[in-house]
Amino acid sequence: MKHPDEYRGEKVVVLGLAKSGVQVAKVLHERGAVVTVNDKKERDQSPEASELESLGISVICGGHPEGLIHEGVSLMVKNPGIPYSAAPVVRALELGIEVVTEVEVAYRLCAAPMIGITGSNGKTTTTTWVGRMLEAAGMKPIVAGNIGTPLCQAAQEAHEDNWMVVELSSFQLKGTETFRPKVGCLLNVAETHLDYHGGMEDYVASKAKLFANQEPSDTAVLNWDDPVCRELVPYIKAGILPFSMTEELVQGIFVRPAFVPGTDDDLKRVIVYRDYTESETEIAPVDSIGLPGRFNVENALAACGIAIAAGADPAVLGGVLASFRGVEHRLEYVADHSGAAYYNNSKATNSKATAMALASFRAPVVLIAGGLDRGSDYMELVPVLGGVKALVALGQTKDKLVNVAQLAGVKSIISVDTGESAAAVLQEAVREASALAEAGDVVLLSPACASWDMFTSYEERGRIFKEAVHNL
Repeated sequence: MKHPDEYRGEKVVVLGLAKSGVQVAKVLHERGAVVTVNDKKERDQSPEASELESLGISVICGGHPEGLIHEGVSLMVKNPGIPYSAAPVVRALELGIEVVTEVEVAYRLCAAPMIGITGSNGKTTTTTWVGRMLEAAGMKPIVAGNIGTPLCQAAQEAHEDNWMVVELSSFQLKGTETFRPKVGCLLNVAETHLDYHGGMEDYVASKAKLFANQEPSDTAVLNWDDPVCRELVPYIKAGILPFSMTEELVQGIFVRPAFVPGTDDDLKRVIVYRDYTESETEIAPVDSIGLPGRFNVENALAACGIAIAAGADPAVLGGVLASFRGVEHRLEYVADHSGAAYYNNSKATNSKATAMALASFRAPVVLIAGGLDRGSDYMELVPVLGGVKALVALGQTKDKLVNVAQLAGVKSIISVDTGESAAAVLQEAVREASALAEAGDVVLLSPACASWDMFTSYEERGRIFKEAVHNL
């Protein structure tokens, strides 16, 4: 992709409205491109259309017209969630038209160095943590993208003395070409989004694009405990800063003494940074971290590595680890009811995220799970469901999860059938879970599935869960 200033007088199609589409359309229009925005939603479902039209931008709603994509189009910027099998995207690729996502446009605009954070789980928590760490270090971060300011808007406002901290999905990264973050971090890789990518090969390749254009002067922060992350090492040209919970590294961020897989002891552990000279800094005790769960220790290690790679003083990081209390819908404490604690982990949209959440609690757990069926069999949950007190299953995957729970030997299993509305189904699931829970138990919404079979987003699912808990 060329710099956005170079599209003056050229035809550009922005596919998909929403925040990213609106901002991209504005950016390219302001620079003289002839922009057409297209969304298959009807006009009455596209409130953003009027704003763009008032600026002189053409907007087409209600479908993809036959002549939308033609040889005269120079660029397509598509909403990350639109699949590459969509007719306009297929046509653009057939004609050799570049197809990118907003990330590529923002990168070409941004004067500040970028930090890109991706992974199957933990992106939002880690991104937020990094922003706070850089702020504590006086480094003027801008947290943007999927959280914070829309990315293109932030890119235009950023200066050279800022740091742009960006959470990135595989959907966004797949549509990049020249994107080169100064610091890139891959947190972990789990089986997810296979309906979009068609298989793990494309999913991993999309994640790996985070590092594709990095040079030796850049840094790749990698989870040394994740075999997929380690397999990427031979293909990465950047300097590698690993982090590990289970291995004392020659150089990197690690926990001492290391966590032993399959155990759950209470040894006093410390997060340690060891640099290339083998000089060490103790950052913080693990038990001082303000978020529960081993997976949040992993997120903390990643955040420390990213902040240090950007130039933050390791001495300031411990205070941020202790003071940060988390992000909504990520293992979020909701309330106590009749002695049981209720947690909202609606962001857990794959099996690994749910397994990690379950491992965070020692108390008996009543699990509420289920949602969009993307083809997974959920068999990887069998080992962790063995310790679950009860399962309340809902959504398209409820029968699969019931089967997995039976194989795991869960004694109490309830399947909540489709009701008059998605909200009513989730409310009934909360009531059923409450009836199963006793004082000292945890009731956990951790679906292991995306929300789109019943809800518009995981945020809506989480909010309805919280309302149901408060209404018990």
